[in-house]
Amino acid sequence: MSNYLFGLTAMPRILFNTEYRPPQGLSNRHIQTLLPRILPKPSLPRDTEILNLPDGDFVELSWARPAPNNPKAPIFILFHGLEGSANSPYARMLLTMAAKKGWRAVLMHFRGCGQAANRLHRAYHSGDTADAYWFLGQLAVRYPYALKVAAGVSLGANMLLKLVAEQGGDGLDLAGAIAISAPLDLAASADALNIGFASVYQRHLLHALRRKLHTKLAQEGFPLKLTAKQVAQLDTFWAYDNEVTAPLHGFTSASDYYQRASAGRMIDRIELPTLILHAQDDPFAPRDLFQRLPSPSACVRVELTRHGGHVGFIERKGGILCSWLSRRISAQLDAWSSLSMVQVSSRG
Repeated sequence: MSNYLFGLTAMPRILFNTEYRPPQGLSNRHIQTLLPRILPKPSLPRDTEILNLPDGDFVELSWARPAPNNPKAPIFILFHGLEGSANSPYARMLLTMAAKKGWRAVLMHFRGCGQAANRLHRAYHSGDTADAYWFLGQLAVRYPYALKVAAGVSLGANMLLKLVAEQGGDGLDLAGAIAISAPLDLAASADALNIGFASVYQRHLLHALRRKLHTKLAQEGFPLKLTAKQVAQLDTFWAYDNEVTAPLHGFTSASDYYQRASAGRMIDRIELPTLILHAQDDPFAPRDLFQRLPSPSACVRVELTRHGGHVGFIERKGGILCSWLSRRISAQLDAWSSLSMVQVSSRG
């Protein structure tokens, strides 16, 4: 476990994790990406809370039940991926894992990704850190003495890393951050999703985005004027982000959005203990992703696996297919929790 207490001693900042081994015959990156969708999912009893935001909009929070009675119980905070939710396979799995460990587990839905459409015309995007910053600030007020660890998946991982880099080591009430399958170079990811079978994921995600866009276009005063035919022609992320994401959120173009919202350019500035988990065969990213980025700061540990796909990392244990990702995150939570207890004891 001490191996996971990084940031305290000199260690390689990018290393291969050889612990993860995909099941024989299931190492293909697309199989790994899709497997979590067809495996049995844990039930996740949860409570929904509406968190109002300073600009008049809101986000929905999903709290795993039962919640710990102790207000000092550690808190696991999860940010989902593009068009994800508390129902996403990875969300149910990670929130259930944390809750079983006695942590207070909560997922923040990005605007419009919960059960209700958000109030304002704007939506959310990969670099939109303001809502997460507000939410974490509210948690700090409610649970001032609780250890807090945040994790992000895909789009949520890029957002979390950008937020951590922006706020510095003392700007957030977090003991650590975990980024899973983060698209750290958004332009490169948009290109990767145009290639081969990966375009299937692009079509699936764009279908969900366009469906929401049709609803927004029917609202009075919506600032974009697009016909149904024009919306149907937004068949790549480059096109959608250029015509929708960028103008809705203050960017001049898709290129401007990708450049300013990508967290990869900032990983050398991170001052909070941070774990980045990434598979080299992730179909949402180029294989040489980390060769394109600055060297991570001393507070960052990048663990690369040769296989795993995008938010896959399925292994076989005792003849059963299960999540190595859950096991790895669980070990990291234990490590940071143990470190926190040591620090409290030494101060006492």
